[in-house]
Amino acid sequence: MTMPDVTEPDVTEPHVTTPDGSTGLTDPARVDALVVRLRTIEQQRDAWRSRFDQVAGERDDEREAIRRLRASGSYRLGRTLVDLARSPLGASRKLVRKARRKPAKPARRKKAATPPLPTHLYVAIGLDLAALRDFVLAVRRRLLVENDHRAVVLTDEPAFSLLRKAGLILEYLPDRRTWEKHRPDRPWDGVLAERLAHLSRDHGAAQVIFVDPDAPPGLPDLLSEIDTTPPAHPSLPQS
Repeated sequence: MTMPDVTEPDVTEPHVTTPDGSTGLTDPARVDALVVRLRTIEQQRDAWRSRFDQVAGERDDEREAIRRLRASGSYRLGRTLVDLARSPLGASRKLVRKARRKPAKPARRKKAATPPLPTHLYVAIGLDLAALRDFVLAVRRRLLVENDHRAVVLTDEPAFSLLRKAGLILEYLPDRRTWEKHRPDRPWDGVLAERLAHLSRDHGAAQVIFVDPDAPPGLPDLLSEIDTTPPAHPSLPQS
C-alpha cells in the first residue's frame, strides 16, 4: 500500500530591518496572516499524521489477515493440492521430506519494545545567546551522563538557530518587548501560555521546567538531580 506524497507548504516569513540591525515583524496584518498560515500548516500536518496512522493500521490489519490465512490448515491443504495437480512427483517428494523433518522448535518470544523516553520542556526565557549556549551544552552533557529524558528548550533568543548542532530540540517565541511592540492587542503572557500548551501537546511533555534567567543551572546543578549516592550514616553518640 503506497502512501500519498506530502508536500510541505512554502512559508516565507516577512522581515523588516529595524534600527538596531535586527529583523522583525512590523505589520500587524502580515503577522496575523503568518499566524493563520502557520496554524493552517499545523492543522494539515496533524491531518496527515492522523491519515498516516489510519493507513498504517489498515496495512497492519491486512498483513495480519494474510498471515493468519497462510498459517491456516485450509490454505496449506489447498497449496498441497495445487502442487500435486501441477507436479505430482515433485509434490510427493516434498511431502516425504517434510514428514522426515524433526519438529521445529517453538519460536522465541521477542523482547518487549523499549518505551520512549519522557520529554522535559525547559522554558529558557530571558537568556542571551552566551547564557543559552552554556545552558544547552550543560543539558546535553547531563544527558550524556544519564540519558533518561528528551530535552526541548523554548527560548526567546533570535539567534537560537546557531545552537541547533547541540543535538537538542529548540523552539522559539519572540521576547516580550518585541511582541508587545508589534502586537499590543495580544498579551505576551497569554501567547506564552498558548505556546507552552502547544509544545506540551506536540512533544508529550511530562515535565515543564522554568529556567531562572538570572541564575541558569549549570552542569553540577543538573547532575545533582540524578545523584543517587546514599547519605552517610551519622555516627552513634559516644556514651
